[in-house]
Amino acid sequence: MNDDAEQQHFAQANPGYAAGQLAAALRTAAAHPDPATRRRGEERSRRWRAVLEGMANGLLAIGSRTPVAGLPAWVTPEVVRGGFATGEPSAGGPLLDFEVTAARRAGVPEERRALFGYYLSEQGLADLYGLLDSGRYEVTVPEEAALLTVAWLVRAGEPDAALDLVEELAPFADRLRFSPRPAERPAPRPDAVHRSTVADASAALARRRPSTAVETQREALAVWQPFGDELLLHWLEVTDEEGYVRVPGPAEDRAWHARSAELLRRYRDLARCHVHCTKHRKPKENLGILRGALEETVAGRELRPRRLGLLRHAVAAMVRRRGRPGSAEHIALRREQAVQAALPSHHALARVVLGRLSALPQDGGVTDTPPLIAPVSAEEARATGVPAGAAIPPAVRRPVEAALSAPVGTLVERGVVPSAEVLAELVPQLVAATTAAAHPDPALRTLAAAQYRAFRNRRSLLLLNLQRQVRVEELPWVRAIAAQRADAGAEEVAAGALRELGGLAVRAFPGTILPNPLIRELSVLSRQAELGAPFVEELAADIFMGTFTPKFLTAARIAAELLGGGSLYERYYAIDYRAVRNLAVVEAGDAALRSHGARTSPGFATLCRERAARFAPGTGTSGSWVAQNGTVIEQAQILTTHNLATLVHRVGIRPGAGWDELALRCFDTVCLLTGRVHHNPRPLGTIKDVAYAWRQMVFHLSMCAPREQLRVLDRLTEDSTRRPGHIAGRLAPALTGLRQAMAGDPADAGTGRRLLGWSTGGHWFCADPGPLSAVSGRLHPQS
Repeated sequence: MNDDAEQQHFAQANPGYAAGQLAAALRTAAAHPDPATRRRGEERSRRWRAVLEGMANGLLAIGSRTPVAGLPAWVTPEVVRGGFATGEPSAGGPLLDFEVTAARRAGVPEERRALFGYYLSEQGLADLYGLLDSGRYEVTVPEEAALLTVAWLVRAGEPDAALDLVEELAPFADRLRFSPRPAERPAPRPDAVHRSTVADASAALARRRPSTAVETQREALAVWQPFGDELLLHWLEVTDEEGYVRVPGPAEDRAWHARSAELLRRYRDLARCHVHCTKHRKPKENLGILRGALEETVAGRELRPRRLGLLRHAVAAMVRRRGRPGSAEHIALRREQAVQAALPSHHALARVVLGRLSALPQDGGVTDTPPLIAPVSAEEARATGVPAGAAIPPAVRRPVEAALSAPVGTLVERGVVPSAEVLAELVPQLVAATTAAAHPDPALRTLAAAQYRAFRNRRSLLLLNLQRQVRVEELPWVRAIAAQRADAGAEEVAAGALRELGGLAVRAFPGTILPNPLIRELSVLSRQAELGAPFVEELAADIFMGTFTPKFLTAARIAAELLGGGSLYERYYAIDYRAVRNLAVVEAGDAALRSHGARTSPGFATLCRERAARFAPGTGTSGSWVAQNGTVIEQAQILTTHNLATLVHRVGIRPGAGWDELALRCFDTVCLLTGRVHHNPRPLGTIKDVAYAWRQMVFHLSMCAPREQLRVLDRLTEDSTRRPGHIAGRLAPALTGLRQAMAGDPADAGTGRRLLGWSTGGHWFCADPGPLSAVSGRLHPQS
């Protein structure tokens, strides 16, 4: 997946990367022990071989919006890791089963062009009308929505638009799958939001297997400890009060010897049936010593002094540790252990929940989870053998809870959405609903939502020279129904969804920058709302070539409007936002600022490079080109606040509990990540995450009133003193720098430091801070 494609600026794609991926896939296909993994490796090797062959023969233009010769940009390409197209369209290949069935039912040849022609006939259109009305279809790739759109246009009295769409699709009717696949159930409601489906939850539960460790412990408690008690009682019969073991002869006590032989016979039966626990086989374990001595006795061999000594020690140790079998102490222990052994396994409980899920529609979420994770009922106990009333443990509940269908805010509150990355996975469902809501016809709303969800499954291409990814509005069938959108209220609906999602992401995950997939969806909503709110991606340092598109400067100008004039953020990061505003005015009037045909912002790029050379730790001629790129990208993130200013100033999000609370929560994330730096052999990636969270904290703190800022900073300083020394020590210079900036001094003066993430040399945050002591609320190294 390549979410940074709009900023790539290579001259050509690297075939060496593709060759390396092919070699890795071939190794997996040849040597992996798992057959399923080997098959996946074979499929990956096929795709990478197609990539290399296409690059070699010129049929593939890797880095272009139209990488496959003869296919327009709107065709969904098959894409492998890194954004490389294989040359095959995702909607191509052999006919699928549903296409074969449709062709046979229609009485036409089993080929796509014939099926395409059938669906344009009167009977074919009637079939499509039925699917539109019932909603019983799936759209897995966007192309599968095309003929349904033609049918809707015809029925809506738009024959010209339908004909134009057919003419654009017809040249590819023999290669691409434009017909929808029927489904047993209607498509999910456009407003249904769930992290996983019932089918996903069922599959996760079905994969659970009995735990070897748990079954071993259960066997030890239920089988071998009770048998060990019998052996111990048997030996206690011939042990005197002093602990001396005297083995009677066969003639002296025939009953004792008969019981000895019976115990050994039972032992062999148990060992044959119960194979998880092997501790009883170890000759140095107490049970092994008792059994070994008994085998010697039954065989008629006299116990040697060493064996007698071990036996005596084992008997005494077992009694001393757990009490004599039959005593109140021993009975209470064994009763408690029996209760533990009788607890049902997670595997068995997963089977109970799996049975409950089997009665639900599998392609949607769960609207009500409590009945699915309730204790085992009496009826279920009779059917499964699991004790009635047994509680469903968290490990078994989690797959069901992940399938909960509810407002996204509810999912965040319940922990179903634990991160901004997971939130980004759900947002396309919400944006699909918002996009579809602009259509007044219910059938068209369902279709628009389905095709949008399918479009969001489209993998990004590796693009060069500042080209941008294909947008959903470029698809011919989406353009064809664009005129059917209801303008009244549509912009406000999109703006409301944007405020809700943007605000939720900032409030729920304040110490995390917005991931690129989420930014992509916010950009869609921003265009629909016509807010002019630019959202900028996080760029990858290994593919960045120093050029920015104008939206980065626009985002920085918005940040200047919000934070210019002496804010804490402006002072801490030493930003001249007046210069940023002036630069935006100059470049706005220069239409010649283009690179490789795309508009660029050379002034913004120059500003970022100058700031990186001035402020980034360790910046100089040393360091890799990736690290040097990283320092420039980080300055762009600082100047733009990486979308926070846009969300606050243009979109109008609100902090909920308060900006001070968000700043405190950011500091918790800073401390958590800082703890991972200690003794980390490769800490630079973690330090970048620390700097991200710190920057979010400084922004939120800048939104507070000056007196509130001082109060929060005092709390941060006090909080740091309660942290482990390696955390408090590393953060002390950054807190000092923040306090200095708050007082109007440079953050990097004296002992203060400006906390940045990227470095081309040694980073001050890596150094072991040593022991620290708290003095008057400030942290100082001990002398």
